[in-house]
Parts: sequence; C-alpha cells; structure tokens
Amino acid sequence: MFLQNELLLVLSLVICFGGLVLLFRLFGKAGVYAWTVLETIAANIEVLILVRAFGMEMTLGNTLFASSFLATDILSEVYGKKAANKGVWLGIASTLVFLLISLTWQLYIPSENDFASASIREVFAITPRIMIASLIGYFVSEFLDVWLYHKIWSVTSEKSRDSKKFLWLRNNGATLVSQLVNTVVFNVLAFWGIYEMGTMVSIVVSTYVIYIFTSLLDTPFVYFARWMGKRCHLEKK
Repeated sequence: MFLQNELLLVLSLVICFGGLVLLFRLFGKAGVYAWTVLETIAANIEVLILVRAFGMEMTLGNTLFASSFLATDILSEVYGKKAANKGVWLGIASTLVFLLISLTWQLYIPSENDFASASIREVFAITPRIMIASLIGYFVSEFLDVWLYHKIWSVTSEKSRDSKKFLWLRNNGATLVSQLVNTVVFNVLAFWGIYEMGTMVSIVVSTYVIYIFTSLLDTPFVYFARWMGKRCHLEKK
C-alpha cells in the first residue's frame, strides 16, 4: 500500500508521545517511569525490523526510543535532575533484566508439540548484541541528555533571570545532541559486520533524520506536561 510505512510511523509517533503524556497525566512520576521500562524493552525488539520509508532505509524502534528522551525531559522539567537520572537507571535495569530473561528462553528444550521456539530462537539469537549495544548507547546518551538539559537550563536562567523561559531550547538542544551520540554508538555496535557499509551509513543517517523530526515534534508535549504538572499540583522539582 502506498505510504503505508510512512503513515504507520507517524501513527506510532502520536501513540508513543501521547501514551507517555497520558500515563503522566494518570499516574504522575510513576507513569513516566512505567513508560520508560516499557519502551526500552519494546524498542530493543522492534529495532530488529528493517523497513523503507520516506525514501530511506531504517530500523524500527526510532519513535519508541525517541519517547525515552521525552520522558527524561518531562522528569527534568517537572521533578528535577535527580528524578530524570532515576528514570535512566530504570531503563538500564529493565534492559538488563529483559536481556537475562530472553537468554533463558533459548536454554529450554522445547516440547515436540511446540511451534514457537524455532522462531523465538531465530529472532532473539541477535538480541544480546542488540541489547548490549542499546544499553551502552542508552547509558551514554540519556545521561548526556539530562546533563545538557540542566546545563542549558542553568545558562538560560542566568541570562534571562527567568527559569520558565527557553524550555524549547533546553528540550531540543539536549535531545538533538544526545540522540546523535546514541545513533552512532548504537548502530555501530549493533550492526557492524551484519549490514554492508552502505546500509550502515543509510541506517545512521535515516535514524538521525527521524530523530531530528521527533525531537522537534516532542516540544509541545513537554510544554503540555509542564502545564499539567502545575494544574494537577504534582510534586515540584
């Protein structure tokens, strides 16, 4: 179907960002933490799928992983740096736990009536490498995102004497830099030797192009989350 992949990616972006904000609205900080755990596990599975959309070859998982930066930015903006760093540690912990669980699946001897083990083994044979690469990329880029967010916040607050201003700058500035770092680190570690160099470069470029758009599009959600945090009398940073 014409533009099917493109439409699905746009829908995925709306669902991811909207779903995160909805959980934040319903459960506050706990909802953002829950989303962080969910997206880190799901993104590491979805990234195994290679598709072509918007004239580029790319792996899936981009919109899911982009929402992790939105999650840390919401935590930073509403609850502060300590809460944002805790969210990153939760993402790391959930990745490690899922990695160990997925490894045990391949150790079982399947029943003669089993129909799923062969497919599971094929899909998750590469998962340890993917998840280790994701873990390293996630660790570096997410802590960088939190640090840059608060660094930009500190500088702009000092210059403008208003901590409320320049939310768009700290949100986009921190996210664009940290996502570039994550894109390079993850794709090199995850797919080096699996895809040809041309495909690798295409994946890195297309992934970052997608991240540029997702970074810009998540800004209204951060503003909305900050507004909801005040309106619902949530715990302030």
